[in-house]
Amino acid sequence: MTLTTGISIAGVLTLSTVGLVGQTPAPVPGATTSVQRPAATPAGNAENGGILFMKYGCYECHGREGQGGFAGPRIAPNPPSVTTLIRYVRAPRGEMPPYTEKLLKSDQDLIDIHAYLSSRPAARPQAIPPS
Repeated sequence: MTLTTGISIAGVLTLSTVGLVGQTPAPVPGATTSVQRPAATPAGNAENGGILFMKYGCYECHGREGQGGFAGPRIAPNPPSVTTLIRYVRAPRGEMPPYTEKLLKSDQDLIDIHAYLSSRPAARPQAIPPS
């Protein structure tokens, strides 16, 4: 559609917004702003997490460093998110037994285990000896 001046509506819209790109809108007097942020995950204690990792027998399948083993996958040094870890440990799919609240009392224990797994160093590459 063209206006009588010969400028298209798209051109008018483009011209009217050119000066606004990259600018922050001015605050409206009396208005309040509220930004919803996700709840912060409680901090984990890696030292306690290492103790719990051994106490609950996680190392039996996942290895002492979470490096993976015969029965369990590698879960360190980049474990799944805390939320995913808690959900999976409470209701796993596959061979892993569920660690319900009866056995593993609090989610804080899992948060500490997550901190322990996150703190593990990455595996160093091994050189292949020449044949």
